[in-house]
Amino acid sequence: MLGNLTDLELRLIRIFVAVVDAGGVSAAQAALNVSQPTISAQLSTLEARLGYRLCERGRGGFRLTEKGARIYELAMTLLATAEDFALKARHLDKQLVGTLSIGLIGHTPTSQNARISEAIASFRRRDEAVRFLLSVKPPGELEEQLLNGDIQVAVGYFWHRVPTLEYTPLFIERQIACCGRGHPLYERAGRLDPAEVVDHEWVWRTYPTPEAQHSTTPSKVTAQADNMEAVSLLILSGHHLGYLPQQFAASYIRRGLLAPLNTKMLSYEVTFHVVTRKRSQRGPIVQAFIEDLKRAHLHLE
Repeated sequence: MLGNLTDLELRLIRIFVAVVDAGGVSAAQAALNVSQPTISAQLSTLEARLGYRLCERGRGGFRLTEKGARIYELAMTLLATAEDFALKARHLDKQLVGTLSIGLIGHTPTSQNARISEAIASFRRRDEAVRFLLSVKPPGELEEQLLNGDIQVAVGYFWHRVPTLEYTPLFIERQIACCGRGHPLYERAGRLDPAEVVDHEWVWRTYPTPEAQHSTTPSKVTAQADNMEAVSLLILSGHHLGYLPQQFAASYIRRGLLAPLNTKMLSYEVTFHVVTRKRSQRGPIVQAFIEDLKRAHLHLE
């Protein structure tokens, strides 16, 4: 069994994590720049030191054992802690030191991305040494990652409220129903009323949205997607009707590839929020960034 960790053992743990992340020994060769036999030997050494097998590897493919899966989770925590320690040790003279993980829903309006960029610029002017990690996920996954501690800040629209999270309104986005150029309704688009579109096939998103409560019936929802890019592809096919953010749809509309069905009667507004854990659970890095984000929002009104 491992006692006090040595540099060699820490390196073996990093190799194990890289193999798991890659999905197998062969796939990890390029990332590690090490031959397959060497990687296998290093995994065997780590297993010998631990006293149990971490993974099955060979012709049957790569698979973590039950203990291997648990060790992987522990290893991820260990490596994150080691990186955080190294960062803080290098910047003891800084007021804010660490990592800030931010999750976004994707296809945020350009003007609102400018707000986030302004907030990052303001934060960088602080006495800080912070590493930013940005990711793009659907709303449900962002909330789950906030609860798991995988991210610290999320920006998007969220239709329910998790009691342990804090939701602060940032801005409003307009969604409009559209059809593609090949759709039977395309020539009359712009002046259609809800009764004329209800019996056509629709695409909805895989997470709750207001269009799930009007415009059509569940039996007419014949496609689903978890992001705007995928929704737009289905609408552009000329087969499905669907809602898109007005700004996102604008370039397609200018090129004649999409047409809004009726921007007054077939549209809705959603509020974007910045979401974090409750204020009492925020660290100083998160609190500072939220302050900068709020100031950027006011500045760019």
